[in-house]
Amino acid sequence: MRIGITCYPTYGGSGVVASELGVELARRGHEIHFISYALPVRLQQYDQHVFFHEVEVLTYPLFDHPPYTIALAAKMADVARQVGLDVLHVHYAIPHAVSAHLATEVLGPSAPAVVTTLHGTDITLVGRDPSLFSITRFAIERSDGVTCVSHYLAGRTRELFGVARPLTVIPNFVDTKRFARREEGSPRAFFAPRGERVLVHLSNFRPLKRIPDVLQVFAAVRRRLPAKLLLVGDGVERPAATSLAQELGVAGDVLFLSRQEDVPRLLLAGDVFLLPSEEESFGLAALEAQSCGLPVIATRVGGLPEVVADGETGYLFPVGSVQAMAEAAVALLQDAERLQKMGEAARRRALVHFDASLIVPRYEAFYAAVLAERRATPGGRPTAQPPPSA
Repeated sequence: MRIGITCYPTYGGSGVVASELGVELARRGHEIHFISYALPVRLQQYDQHVFFHEVEVLTYPLFDHPPYTIALAAKMADVARQVGLDVLHVHYAIPHAVSAHLATEVLGPSAPAVVTTLHGTDITLVGRDPSLFSITRFAIERSDGVTCVSHYLAGRTRELFGVARPLTVIPNFVDTKRFARREEGSPRAFFAPRGERVLVHLSNFRPLKRIPDVLQVFAAVRRRLPAKLLLVGDGVERPAATSLAQELGVAGDVLFLSRQEDVPRLLLAGDVFLLPSEEESFGLAALEAQSCGLPVIATRVGGLPEVVADGETGYLFPVGSVQAMAEAAVALLQDAERLQKMGEAARRRALVHFDASLIVPRYEAFYAAVLAERRATPGGRPTAQPPPSA
């Protein structure tokens, strides 16, 4: 197939998943066309089956804000027409699904099928805003096919938007060959030269990630045993986190590594992964950590219970349970045999349930089903459902 993919190119679960999906589909022989304002993350190496089309936004004094949604729709239509896209797969509803709808209106009967993947905050945060609610719901209903990354997110989408259309759950995935435990190439000795235990957190440093909780958990652990904390990522919470590390007296043992491309190598240095988020529709970082053999200590929210097997591959706690998380981390780090067994279970869970070789074919089958349904549907495109009655 010829598949167009649009995502936010910045760090975050939706951009990472979209990038990885495109790469995996290209490995399986499909022709992939990324359409965005910048090269997506994790899309750094050349591949003869992967193409990038940059969206250029017009700057004009009349516009207070660049009209990205319209520019994106125009580029989608141009690419679809030029290369003959079969599917336009958009990640994150706003504005990508809206732009895709505009592009199909421009193209008419020759338009590709539109598949929208919902990732989380496009539903639980952005789409709930009154100013965007109706257009978000319209974009979901107007798509030819909609997938959600967890059963939790599918339920929340139905609950919040009252959508009548089918929502297919296809979980996020991980390349278990790349995200794998190995001793060679590990930077552990560099980060923990005296054999300290290493805790890791990876995120985009938004308030929902509760970076202060990460630091407070680590400070409690650090009082009990020698340890280091690797903070991978960056965002609006970074300055406050730097100050809090100083206040807690652990700044010398906290390494702010900012955004990094070689995430698997950094995870090799860790013993335990921390993810005390307030909201996670899936928890891709937790999955990648498990694939590298790290037990995960996280919150029992959203889709995380679908990723982390509580008591088997990690531990789940209510939001804000800093002391309980710290106690669990200390107990695990002080018991080498238990730490190893839980890490092995984490790796098995990634292999058995979330390996790319299992999940990517589900996207291929979904594309084929959507295209078949379009061919069998008079007019070729769905119509938006009316809002549910009060």
